[in-house]
Amino acid sequence: MKKRILSFLLAAALVVSCTPLGAFAEDPADSGVTVIGGADGPTAIYVTEQAPADGQTAPQDPAQDQVTLIPETPAEDAAEGPQDQHSFTYVALGDSIAAGVGLNDFSYTPAEIFYDISPNFTGYPESCYVSYVAQGLGLDRQHALDLGLPALMTKDLLEMVRDGQMSEFNQPAGTYYVYPSFPDYIREADVISIQIGMNDAMVPFVVSIGEATNWKSEQLANTIVSGGYRDMDFDTFVNMAQQLFGMRLTFKETSDLFYALTTGASKVCNQAYENVETYLPQIIEAIRAINPDAQILLLGCYNPVPLLWTWSHFFNRYNRFVRQLAEDTGCTYVGIPRTRTANDGHPTTAGHKYIANQIIDAIDR
Repeated sequence: MKKRILSFLLAAALVVSCTPLGAFAEDPADSGVTVIGGADGPTAIYVTEQAPADGQTAPQDPAQDQVTLIPETPAEDAAEGPQDQHSFTYVALGDSIAAGVGLNDFSYTPAEIFYDISPNFTGYPESCYVSYVAQGLGLDRQHALDLGLPALMTKDLLEMVRDGQMSEFNQPAGTYYVYPSFPDYIREADVISIQIGMNDAMVPFVVSIGEATNWKSEQLANTIVSGGYRDMDFDTFVNMAQQLFGMRLTFKETSDLFYALTTGASKVCNQAYENVETYLPQIIEAIRAINPDAQILLLGCYNPVPLLWTWSHFFNRYNRFVRQLAEDTGCTYVGIPRTRTANDGHPTTAGHKYIANQIIDAIDR
């Protein structure tokens, strides 16, 4: 009986560590599509620069955050007819946060193994921060590009900027992106925002939890990541409790889970910080080699789990480093500490509007 209670408490700690405070907020977040794992870990994503004619979008959900920081008018598609020889162009680099994963109309098409994200480069959600930046600057979607790629890590972004493709399959993240036009998009930009680094901690942490529990935690983790607990009503709470009790961890699994949530999480965060220290300066250097004149905005990161010291320490160190890096390299630091998040850790509509306003305020005009 004591072992079952301990297992349940550790499983509950797992939920707390993986679920942002948004899970307990009254404001419902937008539903959407997200990348989840397979039976043996994360599902692979293989993408090439092909855009099938018929795209798909995530199911619509009328629930939206009611915030009016920016007029809610969608960014217009490129107008027909002659264009100016040179127009102001904004390019957003990043991971699923930049891509707008979790919002209603995150765009994708089926690929050889998983999904091709390239339709989202110009077909991004109307309520993501790239769209709101476009609205604020009066840009069409040909001049406000969203190059956010789900599950992207810092080393991956460096390779995408430099080579237009990842050098190898990222096994922990389950991703392999190939977009040869990436450097071309960067070359034409006047302003480039970089949002990256959270997956360097989150991806190995989720994998370590899966390994510790022999992937008994997979269903629970997938439900959290896919936004299944966005609305914490009674039925959702019951479902979560059933998944927690259903894990039935052995003594060794319980011990391994405790390690993953404590010492293991600290090691993961330390390694993630080293990754950011190593690769983010190289990303800036690679961008400058392609486009020396663009203004580069370095976005800080928000903390979706402020009650957990290990993670708060990582996010604080990250933001201090990025702020100093921006000063040392002539970039512009953009803090986003008050971003509102949904239960999957991605920003709500209000969160995206807040990020957009922070970006617009930081752009030199």
